[in-house]
Amino acid sequence: MSLLNGFVDKLVSVITLDGRVLGTTRGVDSAGNIILEKCHERVFSSDGTEVVPLGLYVIRGDSIGIIGQIDTDAETEMNIEELRAEPLPAISL
Repeated sequence: MSLLNGFVDKLVSVITLDGRVLGTTRGVDSAGNIILEKCHERVFSSDGTEVVPLGLYVIRGDSIGIIGQIDTDAETEMNIEELRAEPLPAISL
């Protein structure tokens, strides 16, 4: 059984080798691949955070750096567009 099964039907944040994606996990497999629904990418910059809608999204397991569950109450209270931060550096293996 995959350790990712605990994230199914939950809002998660996934930091991949090239970005940060949020969505609701709809499926996982034994290779660590995940399917996210209502997915969007957050692009951080010193000018604010851009939210790019992606819809249904499949992420290969070998490109996932970190995955974690999001506190939905804190998420709804936060004004994401006003967050300012340096972009995440690329992850190199």
